[in-house]
Amino acid sequence: MSDSPLLIVGLGNPGPQYAETRHNVGVMVIEELLGEVSPMAATLSVHKKTNTEVAELTAGRLTSRQTILARTRAYMNVSGGPVKALANYFGVSPSDLYVIYDEIDQDFGEIKLRSGGGDHGHNGLKSVTKSLGTGDYNKLGVGIGRPPGRQPVADYVLKPFSKKEQGELPFVRGDAASELLRALR
Repeated sequence: MSDSPLLIVGLGNPGPQYAETRHNVGVMVIEELLGEVSPMAATLSVHKKTNTEVAELTAGRLTSRQTILARTRAYMNVSGGPVKALANYFGVSPSDLYVIYDEIDQDFGEIKLRSGGGDHGHNGLKSVTKSLGTGDYNKLGVGIGRPPGRQPVADYVLKPFSKKEQGELPFVRGDAASELLRALR
């Protein structure tokens, strides 16, 4: 087992106008994980050296290893720089990096954890892969479904979830957090 920490990053866009959008489901899962920290919930703090917000957790508070929960403060399409900066700062190898992102090629609520593989056309993952120089990190896709009709993908991911989806979102966030924690225990 590695002595380096686990790094779990939720992708999304900064600012209140994006907080409830489909593109920010990765950040929503980070918020869910913060609530799972024991003995009491954790909060994110600004980490200026990496342009991110982080919660540094000692071994045993969330997983059996030191764990860093993070969100970037950069826009989705340029999130690779901050993710690489975090990995470098904390000495995390790609095999110990978990990136949580929104996946249009999965039905709403479908959760899929994979190691390596492509970016599935996701600009945030493209940026992370380019910055790291490898796609050999772990990816947790949280399904948001495909846009209806001919709605452009860019418009769809920047819109809030539908009323029906909003009602189910707490369960989706919980399922995604549980899936990740199961894999890490």
